[in-house]
Amino acid sequence: MMKVDLELQNIRFRAGENNFSPAQQLGVLAKRLAGCNRVGRESESLKELERLLALRDGGPAPELLRLLPRHPMEPYRIKSVELRGQGCPPEGCPPYDRRLQALEEAGYNTFLLKEDKGVVILIDLLTDSGTSAMSDLQWSAMLRGNEDYAGSRSYYPLEKAIQEVYGWKEVVPTHQGRGAEHIVSTIFIKPLLEQYPGDPVYVPKNMYFTTTKVHILRAGGVFKDVIIDEAHNPTAWHPFKGNIDLGKFRRLIDDCIARWGSVHGPRHIAYVHLEGCVNMAGGQPFSLENLRELRSLTSRYGIPLLLDATRLVENAYFIQQREAGYRERTVAEIVREIGDLTDGCTMSSKKDHLVNIGGFLALNDGEKAARAREMLVDFEGFPTYGGMAGYSMEALAQGIRESIDDNWIAYRIGQTQYLGELLRNAGIPTVTPVGGHAVFIDAKAFLPHLPQEQFPAQALASAIYLHSAVRTMERGIVSAGRDGHTGKQNVPELELVRLTIPRRVYTQSHMDYVADKIIELHQMRERISGLQIAWEPAAGSLRFFLMRFKPLADNLIS
Repeated sequence: MMKVDLELQNIRFRAGENNFSPAQQLGVLAKRLAGCNRVGRESESLKELERLLALRDGGPAPELLRLLPRHPMEPYRIKSVELRGQGCPPEGCPPYDRRLQALEEAGYNTFLLKEDKGVVILIDLLTDSGTSAMSDLQWSAMLRGNEDYAGSRSYYPLEKAIQEVYGWKEVVPTHQGRGAEHIVSTIFIKPLLEQYPGDPVYVPKNMYFTTTKVHILRAGGVFKDVIIDEAHNPTAWHPFKGNIDLGKFRRLIDDCIARWGSVHGPRHIAYVHLEGCVNMAGGQPFSLENLRELRSLTSRYGIPLLLDATRLVENAYFIQQREAGYRERTVAEIVREIGDLTDGCTMSSKKDHLVNIGGFLALNDGEKAARAREMLVDFEGFPTYGGMAGYSMEALAQGIRESIDDNWIAYRIGQTQYLGELLRNAGIPTVTPVGGHAVFIDAKAFLPHLPQEQFPAQALASAIYLHSAVRTMERGIVSAGRDGHTGKQNVPELELVRLTIPRRVYTQSHMDYVADKIIELHQMRERISGLQIAWEPAAGSLRFFLMRFKPLADNLIS
């Protein structure tokens, strides 16, 4: 069934019988349509609507009907729900005074909102990390969990699932992705720093991610952004904004060779880290063509090629839909092809794999894997459980196989696209094209009256919460942190608010509510104040988790 939106404000009426004014006619029409899928009683069908529209004046006909985006049908049934809204008004939204108090106590940082004294969040779009709803098969798999400290039998189904789905040989379980990032940065970067004391050791990547960059820097490496330029432009349309700019990468290699020679030069590049569906760029994928060319280049110079595979399944779906020659391939086949073209990965399974905790490091290099397991024992746990419980590994093994189902991933991406289309159709400035896990609002364009030094994305995330009880998060100057040497703010080109959709958690009506409230807020955007820093942690590398702010004006929304 085709669904359309009737623009009531564009309808104009002539005076009707019995002094029935145009305003009264419009009011009747609005009431008849409100909350209904049809007009009037079933027996009337659309006759009443046709009669009323026939009274429209004879002036230029405005656009009255707009095609609405289709929300995909959920490929699952809901068997358990989390009850929300206790102590709230009938619609379930915490009252304004409670929201304001919660936001003030959180220092206008949506990460610090607390529900220890009752519900303050209606819809939580802060992150898709660990927020998925697990399936009945995952819950039942947890009952098989074996908690033996060494040699847990729950490790082996996980190892087998990773080897079969992705193709990598060595599996090192960790508590989540940053555990894997810590290990891989250390084992690849530090030996080169010892071999070449005083020289820089580079890690090129398709845009930074917060925790990944922190671990590269902590290990002594130098991060290099080699993503294509289009990724830094929120309005540019490119099907694969996550691609690595091979020219930038070649120039880095050539510079290393010029400084240290053809043998030792490329060794100053510890590894290339390729992220699937680049988070900080708006969830943008890379293409298989780009990956193949990158693989050819890294193989020529002996540079390891590792993935941030956190959202690799979503990336594979975009390849299936957008890249020539892949429409008839399954997502599972594309995922395996990507795995076969790379040397391993860091993985936060709290995203693609539909679990609440867990991750792993996977490698093909047995020697590097042995070093990784030595570090694992020091920082995470024994090699057959890492930082996970046995029941978590069982749920993860099942989630890996569920994640590559074509029907599931089509729905997953479709729900994100639906929210993005609702916002774009209403003129909300978003990153285009819409990514896989989230819709990203361009805060600079949404709040053009706020300079970036007044943290427009943080202010917008706070305003969205205050207006609607919908929690989102900042991805801009706050997340970028400060320069470790000068102490100055890092100022990224993108200043975004991320609306991240947890997997298998929210329905169409939730997405409709989110869109409606953001559209309302956009109409009052000039009233939103900028923010100033009230407190930030001294280290500052991941400050966005803990920072506190206060409005520059008396109120956040005047």
